[in-house]
Amino acid sequence: MALAPSATEAPLQDSSQTGSVFKMHSKDGHFHRQKSTFRSFITPSNVPNSPFPAEKNRYVLYINLTCPWAHRANILRSFKHLEPLIQLVTMDGELGPEGWFFSGRDGTDSRDPLYGYTKCKELYLHADPKYNARYTVPFLWDKKTETIVNNESSEIIRMLESAFDEFLPEIEREESKGERGLYPMHLREKIDEMNEWVYEKINNGVYKTGFAATQEAYESHVIPLFEALDRVEKHLTEAGDSPFLFGKSITEADVRLYTTLIRFDAAYFTLFKCNVRMIRDERHYPRLHHWLRNLYWNHEEFQTTTHFEQFKKGYVKAIRREIVPVGPLPHILPLDT
Repeated sequence: MALAPSATEAPLQDSSQTGSVFKMHSKDGHFHRQKSTFRSFITPSNVPNSPFPAEKNRYVLYINLTCPWAHRANILRSFKHLEPLIQLVTMDGELGPEGWFFSGRDGTDSRDPLYGYTKCKELYLHADPKYNARYTVPFLWDKKTETIVNNESSEIIRMLESAFDEFLPEIEREESKGERGLYPMHLREKIDEMNEWVYEKINNGVYKTGFAATQEAYESHVIPLFEALDRVEKHLTEAGDSPFLFGKSITEADVRLYTTLIRFDAAYFTLFKCNVRMIRDERHYPRLHHWLRNLYWNHEEFQTTTHFEQFKKGYVKAIRREIVPVGPLPHILPLDT
């Protein structure tokens, strides 16, 4: 997922041309996330004249195991049981000199299965030879037109939520779930409102904190980050016994928050200096900590797509370090503590 760069900053350019792949901040010392470029949508197959209709085995989801934006798409693919419909390709979680790449390490793909490419960059240039920004994941690839459909994670998960429902048993379709759906009609305004501030202060807030290059930039983001975490704790407290952010069913909002907070204690607290307190500090976050552990331990789609060692290694490389922290141990506490 990405927001437009600051009005005073140009988008980050192709690192192979500028050598800036590891430069995460702009001249003002702040981290600015680039705007996603590919913004088409996969639609149900009955939508007239759609350039990207839902089809079995037509689309490929590219991810790595470090990136929280890719993680949210991976969770949705599993949660919606789309594995037989959408191919998954996994790159290495380490950021290389030219961006993400294929290596075959730790169970990832050794090379791109479609074209034999070894770098994410090659797929972007295959889709658009003039592309000159960062090569990001996740993205959805269309095998029929040989291009990237979309590389904006918030839009990818919306597509995965319902665009392929026609291929699923009726009971698993969003229209059949009604109020139990991932993005139910009666909660859409509230989910959108929460998504907005959670993205700005938490999802992207950890990056703005971790990649800040000045003390002023760092403090201007780390304080709002923890204020936002306090706000989520308050929201869960007001929800009473509801296990999820909006009641008794998992929604899109739970997925979007989970992929940041499952990385928080193990990576962001230490490596990104988000170290005011941990999520497991139940003096401050008893509800939030339980919410996180409930998703991990009780919902297979969340646990099986979470790879603690991979994202710790990936973030260490992103900040140009070599030593991977051992702790905290355990990476996530048992649910019954």
